[in-house]
Amino acid sequence: MRPIAAPAAKGVMTMAVPTTRSQAATPTARVGVFDRFSVVLVAVAATMWASDTYFRAQLIGHLKPAQIVVIEDALVSLFLLAFLLRGIPELRRLDRRGWLAIGLIAVGPQAIATILFTTSFSYGHYAETFVLQQTQPLIAILLAWLILGERRRPWFWPTAALAIVGVYMVVFAQNLTAPFSDLQHGRLEAGLYALGAAALWASGTVLGRFVLGKLSFTTTTALRFTLALPVLLIIVLLQYGGSAFAHYQSSDALPFLGIALIPGFLALLLYYRALRSTPATLATIAELAYPVAATFIASAPPPYGFNQPLYLPQFIGTGLLIAVILILNYTKQRTPPVVVQEPAAA
Repeated sequence: MRPIAAPAAKGVMTMAVPTTRSQAATPTARVGVFDRFSVVLVAVAATMWASDTYFRAQLIGHLKPAQIVVIEDALVSLFLLAFLLRGIPELRRLDRRGWLAIGLIAVGPQAIATILFTTSFSYGHYAETFVLQQTQPLIAILLAWLILGERRRPWFWPTAALAIVGVYMVVFAQNLTAPFSDLQHGRLEAGLYALGAAALWASGTVLGRFVLGKLSFTTTTALRFTLALPVLLIIVLLQYGGSAFAHYQSSDALPFLGIALIPGFLALLLYYRALRSTPATLATIAELAYPVAATFIASAPPPYGFNQPLYLPQFIGTGLLIAVILILNYTKQRTPPVVVQEPAAA
């Protein structure tokens, strides 16, 4: 597949992928395991996000979505503090567009989208939540075209459609018409929350790829959570006042640590490292591993899952998605990864 460089974008924010001196001097830069299997690793990170379902279910009964997300974000920010301090010199490389992009990631995909998804999840209408989440790759592909100038060959589109069909078969194996009948029964509010989260997360994939041209993946991850924290604190205080922090229980400690450590800290570090070497249009397809993994977690026996039965279409759909991810990883552009720009020598 002939790559088309990111600077070819024609949108409100174009991305110039910087090139280091070492890369310019060495046309055939060494490609490591993380770069060679980057699409697969994005899918692994998305699978780790699915563990969120297990931990969040223990909190949603007595805490509001914003109360959950603010503690999760605070813990991950604490875990990433060392990375943030080490990355302070990198911040000098950020121009106005870079700060705008990282600010949008913190406010939208990290703060608001997580609250929207948790709110949609709390309605219990899981069909709408997961089917509308599948609009995320379509939105991300459009944004990657507008902002990053990413272009794909014609065969990519049926491949992406095959992945979406595979995920649909996994999530709705018991009744393939469930989402449409549910949406017709007035469950519009939960669906709108899910659609808003999907749109914001899609923008996060594209903007994350943009920011990685200026910052290391560790600094990008740290800024995402740290900048979102004051936004979340304001949201919680405006919604519930000072009493919002009086509803936590000692039994919440383990679920919060689980959310912060696995789908938060570890998964996001892996995700941004892999995204360095993955076009946003491919990464967003690999992220479909999230609803698939969430479905299989739900099939586990209590207390790890909800003992939901598994059906043959779920295995077929999973096989389709895995095949698509492997194909996309094998055929992705054979170019060196996005490399953090080094400041010019004084």
